[in-house]
Amino acid sequence: MCMFSVYVLYSAGSGKTYTGYTSDLNRRLLEHNVTGTKGFSRRYRPWVLIHEEQYASKAEAMLRERFYKSGQGREEVRRFVDSFLSDRVRYPPEAEKD
Repeated sequence: MCMFSVYVLYSAGSGKTYTGYTSDLNRRLLEHNVTGTKGFSRRYRPWVLIHEEQYASKAEAMLRERFYKSGQGREEVRRFVDSFLSDRVRYPPEAEKD
């Protein structure tokens, strides 16, 4: 059974977010960060995955993506970003180094 992911990416360098859906999240992240040659996501690399949800149908995933791009959904995306950033302050990447 094919699952669809709705995902939210964050670009720390620009403070931008990107919301999308896909049936292959790993491939899509690679496109956003490495292989994509044009568009919005290429301009604001690198992207970090800050939220993901899984759905059984493409239609469900499309509806959820559309919600996140609405006014109320953008508020929720802001909360994902705030949570991601507060976790980075609490647990900075350099704290994980040996």
